[in-house]
Amino acid sequence: MPRVNEEIEALLQEYADLIAITGGDAFRARSYEKAARAIGGHHADVSKLDSKELREIPGVGRSIADKVTEYLTSGQISVVEERRRSVPAGVRELMTIPMLGPRKAMLLYQELEVSSVDQLLHAIHEERLRDLKGFGEKTEKNLLHGIALMQKAGSRILLNAAMDSAEQIIGELSGIKGCEGCTYAGSLRRMRETIGDIDILVAAEKAAPFMEALGNLPYTAEVIAHGDKKTSIRTTKGLQVDLRVLPPDSWGAGLQYFTGSKAHNIRTREMAVRQKLKLSEYGLFDAESGKKITSETEEEIYRRLGLSWIPPTLREDRGEIAAALRGELPDLVTEKDIRGDLHTHTDLTDGLAPLEEMVAAAAERGYSYYAVTDHAPDLAMQRMTTEKMLAQRERVRELDRRHRGMRLLHGTELNIGPDGGLDWPDDFLAGFDICVASIHSHFNQNRQTLTRRLVRACENPYVAVIGHPTTRRIGRRPGIDADFDAVFEACARTGTALEVNAHPERLDLGDEDILRAKRYGVKFAVNSDAHSTTHLPYMRYGVATAQRGWLTKDDIINTWTLTKLRRFLRPAS
Repeated sequence: MPRVNEEIEALLQEYADLIAITGGDAFRARSYEKAARAIGGHHADVSKLDSKELREIPGVGRSIADKVTEYLTSGQISVVEERRRSVPAGVRELMTIPMLGPRKAMLLYQELEVSSVDQLLHAIHEERLRDLKGFGEKTEKNLLHGIALMQKAGSRILLNAAMDSAEQIIGELSGIKGCEGCTYAGSLRRMRETIGDIDILVAAEKAAPFMEALGNLPYTAEVIAHGDKKTSIRTTKGLQVDLRVLPPDSWGAGLQYFTGSKAHNIRTREMAVRQKLKLSEYGLFDAESGKKITSETEEEIYRRLGLSWIPPTLREDRGEIAAALRGELPDLVTEKDIRGDLHTHTDLTDGLAPLEEMVAAAAERGYSYYAVTDHAPDLAMQRMTTEKMLAQRERVRELDRRHRGMRLLHGTELNIGPDGGLDWPDDFLAGFDICVASIHSHFNQNRQTLTRRLVRACENPYVAVIGHPTTRRIGRRPGIDADFDAVFEACARTGTALEVNAHPERLDLGDEDILRAKRYGVKFAVNSDAHSTTHLPYMRYGVATAQRGWLTKDDIINTWTLTKLRRFLRPAS
């Protein structure tokens, strides 16, 4: 997305937060949140749009379009500046803590003069929060957990943000004369859910042109270190990028070495030592003579160690070496295997694009089928009704096969209520092609209650998929405390799939939970949870997470033919 879109998205989201902090109208705050997401996800650079074109973006009316124009001409939005002056900076800092909302942040400032994370920790340890209305011992525990979550995330960023920066840099460096190869390595190549630093590798005879080019990129804010073999920069977004230029004949060895993980590399080096070899970023060498044996490709490195090539997403020292020795590595699912997306939204609820645009964009991705699953009415803010859902179903049927022959499924994302109940009775659910059921509230119930909610949803014959099962938001909200082994057993028993939600803020289930769930014989659905057309490509991150969980296409229901999928979705009689 263009950088100016991100800047305006951040400003409008901040304005929505400021409205909430100061007790403004909740509907107005949500309108700005929705407009912020729409602008952030818009495919075109908004700085090149006139006022009329701005108002064509979903959720952007005249007032918001005027604010965007004001920012583009003056570099600020006056009402945001005015609200900022009315809210202490410390309150905005407190709002970055997961589990602490804007009103409680303001209350802490007004009643206890708490305006920083350190001051909040001090107040919690002195038990001063317990005298405030709406706070208590459980709130203190949740806030401590939120602070720990925030501190653990530190300077790490989401996978998609790192990927966007890496691919931008690779595009720039690949065009330089003498470049024989350029890619990202490290945790990004292994597709971990958060990334610290970005590692970029270039294969070239001369390093200087690439080192110089990296330092001169328009989004380079600072050159941290500059050398013949490695240059490190910090981008304007605060992300560190490390560039290494390797001799072309060492490309495979360097790629293997700098991809990691550290634990995986320790295993491969130990294998080399046992074979009287030495493995480094420059190649595989005879330990006694120093003669290079191989270095040009990863495949050759692994083959010479007696291993089949190990996909980067598996290189975490979780049994991949032993599996490779036995020739039992899984044939991992790929994005090409995905035949359709089974969890998406439109502007009928909290999506940003109308049905027709979402369907057309999905067809452009080459899908065989596509499910529309807008929220059901128990999420009151979505303002869904039975009549609206039936009208959408009729339109979905009209659009079926209209775009490249793609088949459409009409579904819904149900809300799993506090007691495990769902939004509609079974006789209405029977009319959907697919029902995804998810928890959206009451995250702090006890372990037994949360487990019972999920199991009860699995046992409903019309629920095909449990959406974002742990409910986590990476770096913002921890997963719920449920007995997921019991949930996985229930899914296997009832034939309910678990979602691998591909949205970079979720990636839920995560890889470790996928590995656990697979042992129960559970099936999975890798879905984008797209709320705009620009979210549909998030599928790549869901597939990567599925790979990290050792999933094959046979494990994933949306790699199946539509006929086979429909048999899975059909309630048992």
